Amino acid sequence: MTYSIIARCPKTGRLGLGITTFSIAAGGRCEGILAGVGICKTQAYVNRGNDPLAIDLLAQGFTPAHVMSRLAANDPDHAYRQIAIMDRDGNGVGHTGSGTRPWSGHKIGPGYVAFGNVLAGPQVVDAIVAGFLADPEAPLEFRLLSALEGGRNAGGQVGAEGHLTERSAAIRVVADPDYPDIDVRVDLHDDAVVELRRVLEEFKRYEVFYRERGRKPREAITQDEFVARLERGA
Repeated sequence: MTYSIIARCPKTGRLGLGITTFSIAAGGRCEGILAGVGICKTQAYVNRGNDPLAIDLLAQGFTPAHVMSRLAANDPDHAYRQIAIMDRDGNGVGHTGSGTRPWSGHKIGPGYVAFGNVLAGPQVVDAIVAGFLADPEAPLEFRLLSALEGGRNAGGQVGAEGHLTERSAAIRVVADPDYPDIDVRVDLHDDAVVELRRVLEEFKRYEVFYRERGRKPREAITQDEFVARLERGA
């Protein structure tokens, strides 16, 4: 009961992951992304060991297709997983196992893999892709957000009792191996994708302040002063 997208920005080389689900705290389960290496995201019936193993294999130079075959060989329950893998150059592969709950599927294109399970239908994955492609000039984090919004607007997740609201959501974007550029998340909310946009837009107002005060501490203003400047529109 999750839909996601992994992607690479062709201009900057940044790698990103967007995810939303009826489950809670999805952002805490996004270990498989490393700048200069690649991305792996496993969902449906999750094997959390897949993602760090895939990153290790990508770092050794193996292709996404080879990494997927290694994950399959390493996991007797591979049929219950849904997995997307991308290398640092934007080459992607996807796997939707026969044991995942319907509707489940994935779509691969230049620099992206969109995928989901327990969805209203294939139109959800199509809408994720359309949202991602809508504004190629936008920063990667906002393209990922538009992808999640597209999936939501196309019907999102549907369980046995009908529509399942998005209760958690996250976006993670990396450009430096030591830490993510963007790591915003909503752990439990009645409308997590809406809340994720609010959090991301607010973070973007602070982004330069947070970065520069670490680089130039002698010149840094206090956070109170920065907030006051924001409120004055300075």
